[in-house]
Amino acid sequence: MATTEHPPPPRLRAWMLAGLSDMGKSRQAAPQPAKPEPAHKGQRWWRVMCLTGVDYFSTLGYQPGIAALAAGLLSPVATIVLVVVTLAGALPVYRRVAEESPHGEGSIAMLERLLTFWKGKLFVLTLLGFAATDFLITITLSAADASTHLVENPHLADALHGKQVLITLVLVALLGAVFLKGFLEAIGVAVVLVGLYLTLNVVVVVTGLWHVVTEGHVISDWSTALTAEHGNVFAMVGVALLVFPKLALGLSGFETGVAVMPHVKGDPGDTEENPRGRIRGTKKLLTTAALIMSVFLIATSFITTLLIPEKEFESGGKANGRALAYLAHEYLGNAFGTVYDVSTIAILWFAGASAMAGLLNLMPRYLPRYGMAPHWARAVRPMVIVFTLIGFLVTWIFDADVDAQGGAYATGVLVLISSAAIAVTIAARKAGQRGWTIGFAVISVVFLY
Repeated sequence: MATTEHPPPPRLRAWMLAGLSDMGKSRQAAPQPAKPEPAHKGQRWWRVMCLTGVDYFSTLGYQPGIAALAAGLLSPVATIVLVVVTLAGALPVYRRVAEESPHGEGSIAMLERLLTFWKGKLFVLTLLGFAATDFLITITLSAADASTHLVENPHLADALHGKQVLITLVLVALLGAVFLKGFLEAIGVAVVLVGLYLTLNVVVVVTGLWHVVTEGHVISDWSTALTAEHGNVFAMVGVALLVFPKLALGLSGFETGVAVMPHVKGDPGDTEENPRGRIRGTKKLLTTAALIMSVFLIATSFITTLLIPEKEFESGGKANGRALAYLAHEYLGNAFGTVYDVSTIAILWFAGASAMAGLLNLMPRYLPRYGMAPHWARAVRPMVIVFTLIGFLVTWIFDADVDAQGGAYATGVLVLISSAAIAVTIAARKAGQRGWTIGFAVISVVFLY
């Protein structure tokens, strides 16, 4: 009996759905995504740290300005509170997540595994919404801040004035176009970008601290104004705790740090069931990144608060969304400032790429399996188009305003970290580790606040 051959799918459809294992085949079996070939055998942990660092460290582009708007003169004190929570809360939680989820699935997969079916499913679906918010706002906020550095550059300010939304849309579209063509995470590029960006920031920070020290009245003026505004130290700490959620952008790198675990080179004796070398390398990655970021957060909040007039942080001000770039131009000249702007734009754009990769890794893993997305959602290119269009909408709604998107970003970050804290609390409890259970429960309460 003659068999009927199915005609090949149209070229555009085949290109859009590339990667689906059942293209042109019977759909009787449940569709499964194609298994990707491993890109490499693993990289040293410090190189992989740069991959997560394009997201984590790039927040220096806008974090000092957002902190100044949220806390005013209290910004350095509020940032110290953020650093304490980072080192005493988020870091221990994610070191434990690395142990419990050594293949990069993260805290969401931990909760799905630790909770009963319906509880786990509902928890996962809720967290996916916040995770999508986190990654999408990373794309749009980073692009908006990149366009701010471009528009406010003295050499381009006149030509690009009033075109920030358009530039942001172009950057988001360019990011989508790269992923439509096929994006491979380039750890080598991340190492160069992070190395250059942190080096330039060291120059800006050292220059800023030198001006603070040599201009003695700056510290005394700030201290006097701070005491007059907030009174005693206890009142300052209380206000700092209240504004802490708005500064949570400085915690954005931990979930990404766990997600890149599969790239970390392990020991020769590592197995899939027990990758001890990979876990140890990831813990070094998380700890080193947190320490570097903590130093930069405190130093940058200090120099920007003391050296930049308060009005410049407000909407339309020269330091709005680009506080460190303002200091780079002010104290090191427009040539150095332009180099700093280019470096910041590059790392912010690459942070968007990291976030897009996170979305494409996370959403197809859960939604089709839960029956909450069509079959084509397993393919990369249709999802890139969907996420890019949503990025356009978010940019338009927020008018490419960095400050306006900060709250949504911080909410997504805090919910994900809270979920991780809850997950490791449950894991410690099931393992019978009473001390760790109490400690992680306290951390969970802090982040839930």
